Amino acid sequence: MPYNKVTDKIITELESIVGVENVVTDQEKLEIYGGDEVPEAEWKHPPEVVVKPRNAREVSEVIKLANRELIPVTPRGAGTGLAAGAVPMLGGIVLTVENMNRILEIDKQNLFMVLEPGVTTGEVQKHAREEGFFYAGDPCSAESSFIGGNVATNAGGNKAVKYGTTSRYVYGLEVVLPTGEITTLGGKCVKDVTGYDLVHLMVGSEGTLGVITKIYLKLLPLPSYNAVLLVPFTDMRTAINIVPLIMTNGGIIPTSIEFMDNTCIRSAEEYLNRKLPFGDAGAYIIIEVEAYTESQLESDYETIGNICLENGGLEVFVGDNKSSQEKIWKARRYLAESLRVTSPVYCMEDIVVPVSGIPAVLEDIDNIAGKYNIKIANFGHAGDGNIHATLLKESMPDDTWYEVKEKVLEEVYASTHAHGGKLSGEHGIGAKRVKAMAKYLDPVQMQVIAAIKKALDPNLVLNPDKLVNVD
Repeated sequence: MPYNKVTDKIITELESIVGVENVVTDQEKLEIYGGDEVPEAEWKHPPEVVVKPRNAREVSEVIKLANRELIPVTPRGAGTGLAAGAVPMLGGIVLTVENMNRILEIDKQNLFMVLEPGVTTGEVQKHAREEGFFYAGDPCSAESSFIGGNVATNAGGNKAVKYGTTSRYVYGLEVVLPTGEITTLGGKCVKDVTGYDLVHLMVGSEGTLGVITKIYLKLLPLPSYNAVLLVPFTDMRTAINIVPLIMTNGGIIPTSIEFMDNTCIRSAEEYLNRKLPFGDAGAYIIIEVEAYTESQLESDYETIGNICLENGGLEVFVGDNKSSQEKIWKARRYLAESLRVTSPVYCMEDIVVPVSGIPAVLEDIDNIAGKYNIKIANFGHAGDGNIHATLLKESMPDDTWYEVKEKVLEEVYASTHAHGGKLSGEHGIGAKRVKAMAKYLDPVQMQVIAAIKKALDPNLVLNPDKLVNVD
C-alpha cells in the first residue's frame, strides 16, 4: 500500500485537533517513540509526527484525517512491548494514549473499574487494593506498562496459571474504529451474548482493528493471605515435572508458577550484586499461593513444599511476608534488565506450548544453542507453558548475529510447532513475528484474519504492518 507523507499542512490540522502542545515534531523527541523494548536496531523506526489525544473524539478526528490523507497511524501505550507492535515501521503518525490516564469509576456494587487506556497496570492494582478489591492482571512490567497496551496484546504475566490472561477481566470497551467511528462494546453485564463477541475481537488485536479509549475491567475480592516459595532443582526437566503434581496430587492451583534456568540465575546474581540460594542449581521454580484464611495458606504451601521435596526439590524457601517475598520475586521480575546487562543486544521470544511439552522444547532449544554456538537463556511461566527463550548476542559480530539468529529462530519455531505450540503467548506478533505467523498459522485462519482487517480497515491505515500482511 503506497502511503503519503505527513506535510506541514497535516501537522497544522493535527494541532487544531489535539492542541499545539500535544503534537510532537522535534526529531530528537520523535526518536523516543521509534522503538519499544526490543533492543535490535532493525525493529526501530521514528514516526513523522506524534499526537497525544485527550479523548475519543480527538482520536476519531485524527484517524479520519489519516484515512482521508492515506497516512499510517500506529497506536501506542507505554512502549514496553516486546514485539515492535507500537513501532511505526512505516513512519506516519504515532497516536499515543499517554494523556488518557484517568480512572473514571470504581463501581463497588458491580465490582468494576472503568478507566482510560493510559493508566499504568500498577496503578490499576494499587487503586483496586485501596478499595478492598483485586485486579488479577500482573505482567512483570506492571509499574510501567499501560492497561491499554495490556488489553491490546491480551497480556498474560505471572498470575495467568490461576487467573487467566487480561481478556478474562475485560467486559467492555469504548473503541475508535479504523475509519474513525466511536462505539462502545459490552459494558458491565457479566453475561452478554447479544451478537458477536466484539469485545474479545478487539482484545489482543494489537491496535490493528481499533484504538481503545475506555476499558471496563472486572475486579475480584482481595485475597487476605499469600506466600511465595522458591525451590531450586538440579535440572529443568525435574523442575517442570513438578507443575502437574502440584495441581493433581496437591489439588491446588497456585497463583503463579515461574521458572528460571541457570543462565538466568547467574545473570540475576550479577545484576542484583548478591548471591542467590543454590546459585549453581539447574533451575528455579517460584510458586505463589493465595488464600482467604491463614490456616488454608499454611496448609497449601506446606503441601506444595512437601511435593517439591519428594520430587527432586533441593530445598524450599518460604516467603510469608513482604520483605522475604520481594527477595524471592526480585530475581524473576528484573530478569529482562539482568539479561540486558549480560548482553545489551538480545532476542526475547514468547513461545507457548502445552505444559507437558515444556521439557522437550527446552531440550530442543539447548541442542539448537549448542549447534549454533549461541547462549540462550530460558525463563517464563511454567504453569501455562509460556517460555521466554532469549538469544544472547554477547560479543558476537553483527553479521554473524543476524545470520545465526534467523537460523536459530526458525528451528525454535519449528520445535514449538511440532510440540503443539504457538509463536506468542503474551507479547504478541507485532512487526517482529509477522512472517513467522504467516508460515506457522493455518492458512484458513490467516484468510479470516486478513478478511476481518480489510472489512474494518479498508484503507489499511491503522497499524497496517503488524500481525498480518494484507494486500
